[in-house]
Amino acid sequence: QLQLVESGGGLVQPGGSLRLSCAASGFTLRFKAIGWFRQAPGKEREGVSCINNKGDSTNYADSVKGRFTISRDNAKNTVDLQMNSLKPEDTAIYYCNTNPPTWSWGQGTQVTVSS
Repeated sequence: QLQLVESGGGLVQPGGSLRLSCAASGFTLRFKAIGWFRQAPGKEREGVSCINNKGDSTNYADSVKGRFTISRDNAKNTVDLQMNSLKPEDTAIYYCNTNPPTWSWGQGTQVTVSS
């Protein structure tokens, strides 16, 4: 069964850091461009960052540029999102998927930035 599993979320104070991880079960990620997406309460899901299959090309939403870094380890079949200088407006459920999204959405991982 194809499944994406996001992990690494939590509660952090403004200015703090978290590292999210996206793992695949039952299939390999390495041939796919992968994106991180987020959905805040009452808002539509939005793209945060994406990385190509080789890992040598990345893109970021303007709102996270300079604070978030996406990376992948094809040997481990994972795609990570390092989030620094977190702000309350980064609070959301974070998801990974292909970019553009074509697979079923996983459960996501909750990120809450609050003092």
